[in-house]
Amino acid sequence: MVQTIALVDDDRNILTSLQMTLEAEGFAVRTFTDGEAALHGITAKPVDLAVLDIKMPRMDGLELLQRLRKQSALPVIFLTSKDEELDELMGLRLGADDYITKPFSQRLVLERIRALLRRNEVARGEGGAAPAGVLTRGSLTLDENRHLCTWKGGHVQLTVTEFLLVKALATRPGIVKSRDQLIDAAYGENIYVDDRTIDSHVKRIRKKFRAVDNTFAQIETLYGIGYRYREE
Repeated sequence: MVQTIALVDDDRNILTSLQMTLEAEGFAVRTFTDGEAALHGITAKPVDLAVLDIKMPRMDGLELLQRLRKQSALPVIFLTSKDEELDELMGLRLGADDYITKPFSQRLVLERIRALLRRNEVARGEGGAAPAGVLTRGSLTLDENRHLCTWKGGHVQLTVTEFLLVKALATRPGIVKSRDQLIDAAYGENIYVDDRTIDSHVKRIRKKFRAVDNTFAQIETLYGIGYRYREE
């Protein structure tokens, strides 16, 4: 089935060039020049992945992501400029799965989109692979087939990247995972992301779990080493 990508950027040259590249690779593409139009369009007709610019009129990418996250775990990649480090970290805290710094090559964007879609399929137990089933660790349940995470019976809505990070930690409770190991688990070995990206994801994961249970403390930080999932 053809996968649909939403491109949201007020630079029409970027929209046109990315659209041509993605359509040549077999994707269906929907383009939007501002966040408000994108929110209405994606809500009315969901897509498989969205690529969002941060600086846009009417509604910027950060607000758009925040609004989208209230209704779905849609995979999202941010486009940022080199001077937007704060915005890029804020985007990760809000739940973006990845970011790409401008200027970028069309091939890089294509590779990142494919990688995130593959991660989405793995997290949902799709893509032709055998269903991975359900992982239970004490009060935690991860159902990969339905992309469902619960803690003490309460639903925790995780993005694709967040789901894979929780899975990587909970699969082996008590074992320390370095940031590099977590990057490989969530992004794959051929994708480079900064260590701070993992830290931002972990902070957001904790916040989501604590919204369900304010005593949640299963993901422990070992400063200078990495993270581990504490056994109950």
